[in-house]
This record gives sequence, C-alpha cells and structure tokens, in this order.
Amino acid sequence: MKKYEEQIKLYEPKNDQEISDKSLIEKCILFYGDKILTREVDVAHITASSIILNPDFTKVLMAYHNIYQSWAWTGGHADGEEDLFYVAKKEAMEETGIKNFVPLTDNIVSIEILPVYGHIKRGKYVSAHLHLNVTYVLIVEEDEEIHNKPDENNGVMWIRIDELEKYSSEEEMIPVYKKIIDEAKKIRKEKS
Repeated sequence: MKKYEEQIKLYEPKNDQEISDKSLIEKCILFYGDKILTREVDVAHITASSIILNPDFTKVLMAYHNIYQSWAWTGGHADGEEDLFYVAKKEAMEETGIKNFVPLTDNIVSIEILPVYGHIKRGKYVSAHLHLNVTYVLIVEEDEEIHNKPDENNGVMWIRIDELEKYSSEEEMIPVYKKIIDEAKKIRKEKS
C-alpha cells in the first residue's frame, strides 16, 4: 500500500460528509490507481491543504487567492507526491513564506471533496473538476515572517476566526474551515 493510500485509509471520518467523501476518494484510487495523484486524471485528483492557526487558535493565516478572489487556506495538487502531509506543508510554506511551524498532528484532520469550477490558469482554460482533498493543521507564531506568492496569491494575513465570513467570499468554504478548526480544538484538548 502506498503512503497516500495508507494516510487516507487510516483516517477516521467525523461525520456523514466525511464518510461519503472518504468512500468516493477510495473508489477513485481503486479506479485510477496512482494516476489519481496527478492532473492527468482531469476529472478528479488528490490535493492536500493546511489550516494554519496561531498558538491560541484565535486566528488563521490565509492567502488571497488569485483564481478564487477570496481569502482561503493554503494547499495544492499532489502532482505525483505520495506523502500528502509533505504536500500540505510544502504548499503552506510556498504560499505564505512560513518556515517555522509545528504540526498539530502528522495525521489528516479533515477530508472533503471540493468542486472546482472552470477557470483560466496561466493563460489556459482548466475544465471543472473535483479536488479529492485531505487537510492538516499547522501551528505558527503570529510574528513569523510571511509573504505572498504572486503567481498564486496577492496577499497573506492573519484573520480572526470569528471574522472568517467577512474575508472569505467562498460561502461554501466557511463550514469546511469551521469544521476543521473545531476538530483542531478537540485534538489540542485531547493532547493536553
């Protein structure tokens, strides 16, 4: 069993949405094999994201994504990489400039299938497809130096968790973010 398959298999869904999404992701892995880690499967492919929290879990570090025109989490395509935790960390570092962080856990904290509408990327049209996404949580001090990645986002900033709705124009993502933050709080409580 490959590392990404094991990471997904070991994940214990927290609600009906995650049960259903995990099942479909596993079916896609069975059907497409390792190609699901690449954009070669243009209808759906595996991605990994991070919710980046400050140590007291009152703020989340988000980037203003050029495609979605919204403040959002960090993340990206597996692009053949089998270690999804590595993908999530790499994307977080590239998109925000963070270097020093502590993972809340090395395990997946959330799983979801996210629709991506057709859009233009680097001058080329990308058809609508699904991101078979896993999410991790990283803890970062607020004084950590941050910067944007101009080809993907045009800003990075700390946002109070209770103000997410004010900054994220993707209404459908607010419940996803809140679900992950709530789960992160549970994990932190269990660890202490």
